[in-house]
Amino acid sequence: MPKKAPVTGKILPPLDYLLAFEAAAKAQSFAQASKVLNISETAISRKVRLLEQHYDVPLFVRGHRSVSLTQQGAILLATVEKSLDLLRDVSRDMLAKHQANTVSISATNSVASLWLMPQLRKFNKSNGRIRISLMSSDSDAECMSDSMDLTILRGEGDWPGYEAQLLFGETVFPVCSPEYLKSNSGASDLAALPELDLIEVTSGHAEWMTWRTWLDGKGISMSMTERAVAFNTYPLSIQAAVDGLGIALGWAHLVDPLLDSGALVRPVQDASVRTQSGYYLLKSPTHKPFPERRIVEDWLLGLSAGRKRYA
Repeated sequence: MPKKAPVTGKILPPLDYLLAFEAAAKAQSFAQASKVLNISETAISRKVRLLEQHYDVPLFVRGHRSVSLTQQGAILLATVEKSLDLLRDVSRDMLAKHQANTVSISATNSVASLWLMPQLRKFNKSNGRIRISLMSSDSDAECMSDSMDLTILRGEGDWPGYEAQLLFGETVFPVCSPEYLKSNSGASDLAALPELDLIEVTSGHAEWMTWRTWLDGKGISMSMTERAVAFNTYPLSIQAAVDGLGIALGWAHLVDPLLDSGALVRPVQDASVRTQSGYYLLKSPTHKPFPERRIVEDWLLGLSAGRKRYA
């Protein structure tokens, strides 16, 4: 018996040809197949025609408004359906596993934008298979949603039902842009601060430190407030300071990257207020642990361990 000549050239057609063929065969219509795949009817017809050219056999009998499979088309469809279903199952499993690799973190607006965001790119580069889903809010209740794997909040370490680990303490000091300091030499005089452009944050948290409470801690009375400008979130107040609008209160660790880059400076070098509060990493012991959460948790604690220390 003579041997069959080996098949040469490209054996497998492009996947999109097979998808168009399957959709058209199931719908018995190129028009309906175009709706299923969300591409034009012309594109469906072209892909099927190229598939027929690839195998050099007719796969459909074309009617006025419908199509039907030829014998060769029916044979091909049986195998194509099985193969595509297998690919779909594998893809579905892989996507499900990928979703399982997502770690949900909630944090205050200040921590999310000023502390976490600058670090995420480096983390993603080293941990490509782990996705971090970051939600920021100044509402403690929203941050402590049961859907969160890890939460970063300001407090004194006591959240019933949660394990809390300190990330960094709360040290607060004035910050401004180098340009503002250059134009306002009095900014380096602690006693003169109430006379300058102070940037406030209007917060629903009564314990949040304001300029008045900060200056009180230094024994300085603040009587003039007409030069103060207020923002409803801390990141906005810091951006205002970077833009030279005045002097903001800088929370250590949150503003460290801006101090390191020179975007902000400390006009009164030795003046700071330390509180009993800090920023803590919270997790619920009732949540089932998983490896990705542990990796993210270790990363956050590693950032904490390498932080700058303030007296």
